[in-house]
Amino acid sequence: MSTSKLSKQDLEKGKMLPLMEEFYTIQGEGYNSGKAAYFIRIGGCDVGCHWCDVKESWDASIHPLTLTDSIVHNCNEYPAKAVVVTGGEPSMYQLDYLTQELKNKNIITYVETSGAYELTGEWDWICLSPKKTMPPLPSIFNRANELKVIVHNKNDFEWAEKNAELVDMKCKLYLQPEWSKQEQIMPLILDYVMNNPKWNISLQTHKYMNIP
Repeated sequence: MSTSKLSKQDLEKGKMLPLMEEFYTIQGEGYNSGKAAYFIRIGGCDVGCHWCDVKESWDASIHPLTLTDSIVHNCNEYPAKAVVVTGGEPSMYQLDYLTQELKNKNIITYVETSGAYELTGEWDWICLSPKKTMPPLPSIFNRANELKVIVHNKNDFEWAEKNAELVDMKCKLYLQPEWSKQEQIMPLILDYVMNNPKWNISLQTHKYMNIP
């Protein structure tokens, strides 16, 4: 069997992943902001948010297929036994093997997803960040621990409320200004949260700290 066929089989089984980058840092957004964690950014996304700040993650073919065992080994080298899997859109891939191996090493698993694809893997925390271009599948809503809606314009508040109606009542609700428009959007979010206190504000604090 050719190497390319073997790689394809390993990708389908989740034993290889198109790894864009991996790094140890401080979580900068949402409920777990301020906590140390190892980040795994998987290449590949067709959701197509025009304001995305990691568009280089969209094309999976430019990111090398990497052994999942190697990724897990790297995760385990750092003090904080917590991993955030993000993208791109990580749910495009089979992640059962990745999370199983992380769990075997007692590493806490977090995922950040748009919900556009069926979720695979075993997760301790699921951050759902829904996008209008490819709305979440119905199956994700009752599993989400956190709903994080990026606010780019006034219409996004209505989008946020539509998604908030679908998640579990225990789900944490966050509004986050799109980075390039935060000066214009932040006053709107402040006003909205004060009038709708079920919502919290999420900031990209890692950008303020100048860390990945």
